[in-house]
Amino acid sequence: MKEIPAFSGFSEKTIDFMWNLRLNNNKPWFEAHKEDFIRDFQTPMKSLGREVFERVTAKHDRGFIHKLSRVYKDARRIRDGEPYRANLWFSIEKPAEEWTSTPVFWFELSPDGWSYGLGYYSAKAATMAKFRARIDSDPKKFEKFIAPLEKQDEFILSGDEYARPKQAPTEKTAAWYNKKGFSLIHEQKNGKELFSRELADRLVKGYEFLMPFYDYFIETDLK
Repeated sequence: MKEIPAFSGFSEKTIDFMWNLRLNNNKPWFEAHKEDFIRDFQTPMKSLGREVFERVTAKHDRGFIHKLSRVYKDARRIRDGEPYRANLWFSIEKPAEEWTSTPVFWFELSPDGWSYGLGYYSAKAATMAKFRARIDSDPKKFEKFIAPLEKQDEFILSGDEYARPKQAPTEKTAAWYNKKGFSLIHEQKNGKELFSRELADRLVKGYEFLMPFYDYFIETDLK
């Protein structure tokens, strides 16, 4: 097996490749530039994902696994005639048959920008009902739990909301209470932050901050 190099940052070539793939999303172009994909996009993403996973799991034993997305779209979902993804992502999560309904850590890079954080792809209605019940049982305790979010500017709460707002027990819990699912997410445009190995440090630090929220979500679903 070919050794994965240490992460040293993405490059301008990474950004150029993603834009070119978006504009030339077809098999002949991709096959002609496959080496560029491997060298400039896939390999640094593998390196970043592996390093972040190893550093996070060395401190937090949660039974996590590490996944890296494929550039090839699922054949069943090619509806636009474009067989490739112009973005890649990795995730850190617990093994689950329905991974979409469990909280995952992720990092995603696209031609337009990058994001990372913690959240659900599609939380179950039952999970959110348990979550609201837990807030109802002690709203002040939940307010204290989420207080660290007010003291930082890296992550924001995101997620679709119910068309008919539910009656939250307090004003501070309302933003969470009315979500169908949620993510704590950081998003920004592509720039110099991508071109340094310090990106790995930033992701690890961010996941460290988010780990108590991961534990809270997992505990809630087990109740």
